[in-house]
Amino acid sequence: YRLLLVFALFTAAASAVYLVNDARDAEADRAHPDKCRRPVAAGQVPVTAAYVTGGVLAVCAPVAAAVLCNAATAGLLAAYLLMQFAYCVTLKHVLVLDLVIVTTGFLIRAMTGGVALAIPLSRWFLITAGFGALFMVAAKRYSEALRMADRKGATRALLNEYTTGYLRFVWQLAAGVAVLAYCLWALEDAGAADGGLLPWRQLSMVPFILAVLRYAVFADRGTAGAPEDVVLRDRALAVIGLVWTGLYGLAVADL
Repeated sequence: YRLLLVFALFTAAASAVYLVNDARDAEADRAHPDKCRRPVAAGQVPVTAAYVTGGVLAVCAPVAAAVLCNAATAGLLAAYLLMQFAYCVTLKHVLVLDLVIVTTGFLIRAMTGGVALAIPLSRWFLITAGFGALFMVAAKRYSEALRMADRKGATRALLNEYTTGYLRFVWQLAAGVAVLAYCLWALEDAGAADGGLLPWRQLSMVPFILAVLRYAVFADRGTAGAPEDVVLRDRALAVIGLVWTGLYGLAVADL
């Protein structure tokens, strides 16, 4: 019950951010080959309606979290909203900080789930989640920079300030740190007695590393501009994800 509630509340908060961001960027999105199909940019949703709906959701989400969950969850939701709205208004135009803000938004999502469900969060988990998010965010920017090389300033002004070499460096660095942190997390209790048949937690490193390597193929090609499409449409990634889920499930069950 609590998990579904937190999922719904964060979905509402994220929707508020996306609505406001799309309303502000409607004109620029119309110049993008994919973003032009977004409801606000395409004219299917009026800009005013997007602002009003986003504002209502932004108020309701943390208030509902305070009433139905706890103060810490409400605080994280409020911090997420403030940070993301600041990004929509001005921080998206600040070099490097734009990458950090988007990455932090995904990290806060992971933290909110742990806080709401009273699950202790390992420092290695947080590092893995943070740099894993940075890997995907930087790969997305890199792909956009390659795809929109002739008109990138029309869709995202800050892309003019980044070089493809720098963005490649960022996603490669983030991928390396994410893999290292995950391995350290998986090996954290390797010396303790293991009641399972096999060291499932340590074995889960294999599909995790394979998943990063597989996603890096799309990043290197410049086709990781839509992370959700890469994850959902690539069969190899889907199989790797299922293997990782199975191994991690066995580790949790201690079988």
